[in-house]
Amino acid sequence: MNHDRHDHRRLGRELELFGTDPLIGAGLPYWLPDGAAVRHALEEYVREVERRAGYRHVYSPVLGKRELYEISGHWEHYSDDMFPPMELGGEQVVLRPSLCPHHAVVYRSRAHSYRELPLRMAELGPMYRSELSGVLGGLTRVRSIQLNDAHIFCTLDQVREEAAGALELIRRAYEAMGIEPARYRLSLPGPGGKYVDAPELWARSVALLEEVLDASGLPYEAAEGEAAFYGPKIDVQVADRAGRESTLSTVQIDFHQPERFDLHYIGADGARHRPVMIHRSVVGSVERAVAHLLEQHGGAFPAWLAPVQLVVLPVAESERPAAEALAARCVARGLRAEVAGPDRGTLGARVREARLVPYQAVIGAREAEAGQVALRLRDGRRPAPQAAEELVRRIEERVAAHDTVLWDEV
Repeated sequence: MNHDRHDHRRLGRELELFGTDPLIGAGLPYWLPDGAAVRHALEEYVREVERRAGYRHVYSPVLGKRELYEISGHWEHYSDDMFPPMELGGEQVVLRPSLCPHHAVVYRSRAHSYRELPLRMAELGPMYRSELSGVLGGLTRVRSIQLNDAHIFCTLDQVREEAAGALELIRRAYEAMGIEPARYRLSLPGPGGKYVDAPELWARSVALLEEVLDASGLPYEAAEGEAAFYGPKIDVQVADRAGRESTLSTVQIDFHQPERFDLHYIGADGARHRPVMIHRSVVGSVERAVAHLLEQHGGAFPAWLAPVQLVVLPVAESERPAAEALAARCVARGLRAEVAGPDRGTLGARVREARLVPYQAVIGAREAEAGQVALRLRDGRRPAPQAAEELVRRIEERVAAHDTVLWDEV
C-alpha cells in the first residue's frame, strides 16, 4: 500500500470519511457522516450544474431483466464485469453495470418530436461491477458505484455542439474542484471481439469526436483498445501523486443502442428518424472523484466541499453560548459548522486539530462582548475581527461561488 500522506485510503480512515468491513464485503465501502457530507455537496453541485444546462433528472431501478442487457449488447460484450443473474419468479434479473439501457427504455416510453431534441436525461445512480478482489482498493476500484451519468438524445446535426457542451461542463467542474486533467484521450476500439461489429458506425463516431476535440483546442492522444464496446469516447484522465492514471469523466457517441432499442423521433418531414445517443459524465463516479479530491488536496477540500466549513472556538466556557449561537446561525443558513470547546483541549491544540477546516472562528471575552469574531483561515491568514453576521455572509458567498478561493480580500 502507498503510505504517502496524501493516499486517499489513509486519509479516509484518519479523517473518518469512509470505511470498509469484511462483513459487508470487499469493494463495498460505507460512508461516514463527514464523507457523506463531501459526497452530498458534490452530488448537489453536479445536479444544479446539469439543471442549469437543460438536463432533466430521472430515477431508474438498479435491477433489470437479463433480456434488457442482451438487447443493449452488455450481455454479449460486457458480462465478465457483471454480477451473475438472480432467479426471480421464473425470470433472470441482473444488477445493472450501466445506466444507459434504462435511459434508452425511458426515452422510448413515449413518442418524441424533433422539436424536443436535444433531450438531455441525467441521473446520479448506483450501478454494480464484479471487479476481481485483487484490483479493489479504497474508493478508486469498487463494486458498488454511484455514477454521475447522463444521456443526450439528439439529431446528427446536434452531436458536435452537445458533445462540446459536455466537455465545457467537465472543464468548469474541474475548476470548481481544484483539479486538473492529466490528459485527454480519444479512446478507440482495438482488436478482438469485445466491440460491436459495425465498422461504418465506428468510423462516423470517431470522426465526430475528433472534430469536437479539434474544435475545442484541447491536446489529446488516441489510444486503441480503450473504447466502450458500443462506441468511441473522450476520456478525461487524472493522475494521482504517484503518476498513476485513471479515467474520471467521459463523453461518448453511440449509434449502436438507439438502433438496438429501436429509438426514434418524428422529424419535420413527418417520418421516423433515429436519434444519436451521447453518453457523458461530468465527475464520473462519486467514489473515484472523492478519492482524487482527497489525494489532490490532502484532505483540505475547497470550502464548498469541506465536511466542516467553519469550526467555532470559544476561548473559555463563558464564551460557549456565543459560540453555540454562531454555529446555530451557520447551520440554519445551510453551512456545515460545529463548536470545539475548551473540553477538547487548549486553544492551540484545537486550532491544530481543525487545521483542515477552511474557517476557524475564535471567540474570546473581548469578541463576545463586542459581538465579533476573530477569524483564522486555513492558509494562516487572519482577517480583521468582524461582526458575526458579516462573517456568516462572507463565508456563504465563498461557498456559493463553488471555487477554490478561500477568502475575498476587501
